[in-house]
Amino acid sequence: MRAIRLDRGAGTRFSVRVVDQHGGDPAGGYVQLLTPDGEHVESVTTADGTTYAVDFTDEEYRELYRDLVTVRRLDAEGLALQRQGELGLWASLLGQEAAQVGSGRALRPQDMAFPTYREHGVLYCRGIDPIMPFGLFRGVDQGGWDPNEHRFHLYTLVIGSQTLHATGYAMGVAMDGRTGSADGEAVIAYFGDGATSQGEVNESFVWSGVFHAPIVFFCQNNQYAISQPLERQARAPLYQRAGGYGFPGIRVDGNDVLATYAVTRAALDAARTGQGPTLIEAYTYRMGAHTSSDDPTRYRIAGEVESWKAKDPISRVKTFLLKQQLADDAFFGEVDEGARRLALDLREQVLAMPDPQPGEMFDHVYPQGSPLLDAERAEFAAYHASFHPGA
Repeated sequence: MRAIRLDRGAGTRFSVRVVDQHGGDPAGGYVQLLTPDGEHVESVTTADGTTYAVDFTDEEYRELYRDLVTVRRLDAEGLALQRQGELGLWASLLGQEAAQVGSGRALRPQDMAFPTYREHGVLYCRGIDPIMPFGLFRGVDQGGWDPNEHRFHLYTLVIGSQTLHATGYAMGVAMDGRTGSADGEAVIAYFGDGATSQGEVNESFVWSGVFHAPIVFFCQNNQYAISQPLERQARAPLYQRAGGYGFPGIRVDGNDVLATYAVTRAALDAARTGQGPTLIEAYTYRMGAHTSSDDPTRYRIAGEVESWKAKDPISRVKTFLLKQQLADDAFFGEVDEGARRLALDLREQVLAMPDPQPGEMFDHVYPQGSPLLDAERAEFAAYHASFHPGA
């Protein structure tokens, strides 16, 4: 039996369990550390002989709760701003906070993440100013943060393409000799269940498996590819696809922040020590719309949403903290107020963003510029100047 213990200081130790199909859990089960009613189960070993365990201090449990609440509040502000005409689009993460915070906190400083357009929680965990993606969705910039500084690439709106970017980067990490030890570098690529039908994702699996790339493929299975339910994407659990490409796959309760942390940290450590790729399927649910331009009431029933509310990732952590007497009403009130103030500050920053000048779209195409780009800039400037100033 191979045991993996993830130590984060003194505190209560918890071990994951594999949940079977009872109670509406997915066929084949998933790794779960914290149940929807805030209870934990002692150590259970998965079928491949691996035991996961994770230690946190009392303060670290409270900080995980703070992360979840803050990320949800910032996300809600993004949707509100879009509805008020201040953003062109917003992709909400409502319901997926545990998958993102759990995996985001499992990353080490040297690891590199490749997101989609919904990983606001991972962005927050990487220490990036929450205002950064708002410039992108407001249309005033193309991202704004330095991927090398924060070890977090810019958002990718093309479905699945970031998995190829991540695979190439991971292959480079291996070629540069930055793996093979506990201090090695690992890569994580985020995508949704719908992206598993894309050719780029499957090509990434092929290349990563063949070249033993140090990468973790993190699929947030939120049950819908826009309006298409999971059964239109796959007839078998998504994590089982990994076996066909020659590397392990595992399914985790994506609404359980502790289990998500444990599974992701183990997969990242396997990658950094030279054990190759892992596919993680975080079984979760998108509580809101695919994006602000989507209407989920057209393709799913209210009862389904209500059943998933009972598995809310934040509520279960709050219940756990109360049962373990790790927090009180004063703490929860302070967390809510802190998140509210941060969201208000973010709103003020969004409203203060200056509109870009039309010619600025040429500024960052090439680092050294180009004659063709200069000619196109001049032609556009002349065209723009030809309009009446008041038009």
